[in-house]
Amino acid sequence: MLPGLTLEPAVHPLSAPFRISRGVRTSTEVVVATASDGRHVGRGESLPYARYDETVGSVTAQAASLRTAIAAGMDRRRLCELLGPGAARNALDCALWDLEARRSGMSVAAMLGQPDALPALCSAQTVSLDTPANMARAAAGLRHLDLVKVKVDANDPAALVRAVRGELPAARLIVDPNESWDIELLRAMQPVLAEARVDLVEQPLPAAADDALQGFASVSRLCADESCHVAADLPRLRGRYQVVNIKLDKTGGLSAALELLQAAQAADFGIMVGCMISSSLAIAPAWHVARHAEFVDLDGPLWLREDHAGGVAMRDGMLQPASPQLWGGGCPLAARRPAGTH
Repeated sequence: MLPGLTLEPAVHPLSAPFRISRGVRTSTEVVVATASDGRHVGRGESLPYARYDETVGSVTAQAASLRTAIAAGMDRRRLCELLGPGAARNALDCALWDLEARRSGMSVAAMLGQPDALPALCSAQTVSLDTPANMARAAAGLRHLDLVKVKVDANDPAALVRAVRGELPAARLIVDPNESWDIELLRAMQPVLAEARVDLVEQPLPAAADDALQGFASVSRLCADESCHVAADLPRLRGRYQVVNIKLDKTGGLSAALELLQAAQAADFGIMVGCMISSSLAIAPAWHVARHAEFVDLDGPLWLREDHAGGVAMRDGMLQPASPQLWGGGCPLAARRPAGTH
């Protein structure tokens, strides 16, 4: 085994189509980075996201530009100096965390001063965008959950929210328009959000148009997703949002996600931790942020036909953490397994 970096794309077919306001997915294509010191290896996974003009090719090229530096022993601090936020840095940063854990024999949790035993999390599962009838049927299968996320667009979102709430009278609801609303529609939806007791509305307006949220008093708290990538974004979000969604593919890895978590807590923002449609290799690092969050949305691997052995699983309404063998536990690497329980 030689010191250095390998980068490989991986395609994961989904068990069902996943629809949001921007389109539909039947598979997800990720980039897996494997960093080696010549004896140990660490891995990280990221999802190139078209919303941010990322492709598998562009993310791979960005990450590959640091191959020599990785082989020379570049640390995470230097990585954040050389590469900006995004999927490429996420894959590398998480691979370096995993490599350090395996090299030291100390888990990432212990490195962060946290208990080794990761908690099960109350994570949302998503009802993807569809007709009201189909969304109601999907929601009926989630009655065992305390938290459910509802994907909507600008085409009669009231009917979609009501359809889901009708099947889930007790669950907490997150409504996610994925930037598809304008301020007029958000105003018009206020009575519906109140009627449906929606806890959170995630990124209702396009990030470039969220000036209109300044001073807007919503009956449901508003969460910045596409408007919040790193800690430096927080000052402009004050007065527009009450919660921020931390995703490692946006922050550019666990290191920057932890910085954003600390800064957001200090600024009195509520914390949500989300994910892209990805495998448990991408979710395992996010657990170290999500354990501190009010809202958790880490159901990405549950949409896959096949996940890694020891991956996350939904059991008794709670999302169970991945095995430490998969990532961050200083243990041997694991194989893959069928996706299991949703």
